[in-house]
Amino acid sequence: MCDRIGCTHFPKLQDMDFSGRAVASRRGFLKGAAAVTTITMGGMMGPAHAAVGIKGTHGTGFCNLNIFLAHSRQYAKAAGVELEFINTPTFAEQVTFLGMGQVDIGLMPYTSFMALYDAGAPVKIVAGGGVEGCAIVARPGLDSPEKLKGKTLGTFQLDTLEVMPYDYLKKHGISFKDVKVRYMGNTPEAVEAFKAGALDWICTIEPYASALVNDVKGAVMLSNGIDMYGKGYTDCVLACRSALIKDNPAGLKAIIKAMMQAQHDAETQTEAVLKELVGKYYKTSMENAKIAQGKQPAIVDARSQTQFILDRTDSVVEMGYIKKKPDRGAIDWTLLEEVIKENADLYGKLKYKSAV
Repeated sequence: MCDRIGCTHFPKLQDMDFSGRAVASRRGFLKGAAAVTTITMGGMMGPAHAAVGIKGTHGTGFCNLNIFLAHSRQYAKAAGVELEFINTPTFAEQVTFLGMGQVDIGLMPYTSFMALYDAGAPVKIVAGGGVEGCAIVARPGLDSPEKLKGKTLGTFQLDTLEVMPYDYLKKHGISFKDVKVRYMGNTPEAVEAFKAGALDWICTIEPYASALVNDVKGAVMLSNGIDMYGKGYTDCVLACRSALIKDNPAGLKAIIKAMMQAQHDAETQTEAVLKELVGKYYKTSMENAKIAQGKQPAIVDARSQTQFILDRTDSVVEMGYIKKKPDRGAIDWTLLEEVIKENADLYGKLKYKSAV
């Protein structure tokens, strides 16, 4: 459940200069932005034992569970690394901050990452985020793809939640141009617009999808993604600046291991983990949190989804967001595999992992 927040339109990434000079020239402006704050959790450390900080952006959905728990418990501090979150006012800024080097890592929809990569940003996918949990819900009576022609879709630009309805229509021989698209500001806004009848159909995430089917009499879930993509399909990924892999591989490995520890905790201590995160990181009820966690588990080892991620970019090309399909070089599982090898006992205990 990578919740989408902020502005409705992405900047033109192709027009941005992601070189070191461009990053340096923007630092003064970005540091002065009132909405950008660094949040450091887990207490202060003395100068002699100061942890190296790795800065990251995040969404608010359940694909973020592992990184949220790793942040809350500061698991990486044992390796001398402190995970810091940079809060951004919009989802578009979460993406561009990674591209411009204002942060080291970011958990985001893979479609947004691919746009950064295509624009020339020095970034790599290094681990997994959340799987499944995306769904298409339509108003009463719109129970077939043919009935969606001319109807208004609520979604988010350059997002897996836009690619999914594109793929759904394409599967049924319908052009994306045959529907009206309304880009929403955030998930709660989209949900309320659907309930009010301002949207005819919506692509959203759990627990909102199931809640809409329950709350809007006659609403129908047209797809949960599994019928198109198969079980375990990826929604979000952990991406990083390429320089981090070269300059601080130990630090990045500490973050990946921390997320792996968090995944194990979430799988074995679900109630305690949700109590720790709901309210502090998730603005939702415990009931909805339990639904979401069950329908969109956060999984660190996404290696089995490599080809899926690359294949989905075909749709992103067709939609005009990127010029060419990214190559295998966009994804680097090297450090993930080192973490797995070095922590075989922990990895062996995980419920969800790749069969590779």
